[in-house]
Amino acid sequence: MRAVVQRVTEAEVRVDGEVVGAIGPGLCALVGVTHEDTPDQAVKLASKLFHLRVFDDADGVMNRSLADTGAAALVVSQFTLYGDTSRGRRPSWVAAARPEHAEPLVDAVVRELRRLGAEVATGRFRADMRLALVNDGPVTLVLDV
Repeated sequence: MRAVVQRVTEAEVRVDGEVVGAIGPGLCALVGVTHEDTPDQAVKLASKLFHLRVFDDADGVMNRSLADTGAAALVVSQFTLYGDTSRGRRPSWVAAARPEHAEPLVDAVVRELRRLGAEVATGRFRADMRLALVNDGPVTLVLDV
């Protein structure tokens, strides 16, 4: 599994003009799934997101996490994270998992984040989504588990 994670002051995802998920300060995580990914990896990714120390402490050092701050997470499925452009300019999606495999794993990330105590908003799987966010810092990381 792969996630592009951004620390945000706010983020929202819309489908057909309707807000389906929104958060204030927290993390926006675009989550991609490949064929070999497992439920154990979904749990590991959720734990990594929950404990990722990218929020400032009192000294201005990135030393706090969702677990420490109570900040929220917006999780959005993103099959294009496994796009391959090594053989030209048109991406190949061969490495991206089929929706039947990917959706339960993205849902497992969300469930585990909630189980850990995070407030979680989501996009809508298989929908044409519009994501708006304000990157704070900017802080952007790529996580592979």
